[in-house]
Amino acid sequence: MEYRKIFYNVSEKDMSFEDVIDRLKTFITADPRSEYVLSVGTDSHVHAKDTKFITAIHLHRKGKGAWGCLQNTFINRQINSIHEKISIETSLSQEVAYHFTSDYLVELSELLIPFSDEGADLTFEIHLDIGRKGVTKDLIQEMTGRVLAMGVEAKIKPDSYTAFGYANRYTR
Repeated sequence: MEYRKIFYNVSEKDMSFEDVIDRLKTFITADPRSEYVLSVGTDSHVHAKDTKFITAIHLHRKGKGAWGCLQNTFINRQINSIHEKISIETSLSQEVAYHFTSDYLVELSELLIPFSDEGADLTFEIHLDIGRKGVTKDLIQEMTGRVLAMGVEAKIKPDSYTAFGYANRYTR
């Protein structure tokens, strides 16, 4: 199934999802014996006339760098309900994650060359912009439950760096 949204990063614009997969494959094949964490996370910011959502795809080669890209989504109104905002963030992350789980995770994992019982691994996670402190603590069970129902590990603050760190930088 073709996924038609456009992705970008600081060095490339207008990447299709297939382009993103190619970049991820290139990044893994450059060091196929490493341990990787592939994560998807979304953050948002309410502006005067709309709400901007940034969904990030982040491939971390543990201890050796990362590659990432972003996707913009705009809703033409201010979303002031924290529940609605976090729910949309979770849905956008799930939408991107679905395309990995349905088509590409096995392909990416097959690029790894195990060299021992440790290392050469690919973990897949959805990072949620919620945590045990503040107004989002009441949403943890609902949002992590949605992600876990997909068979994907859910991470919350302080472990959800793709949402509250990487994506957050681009929401303003």
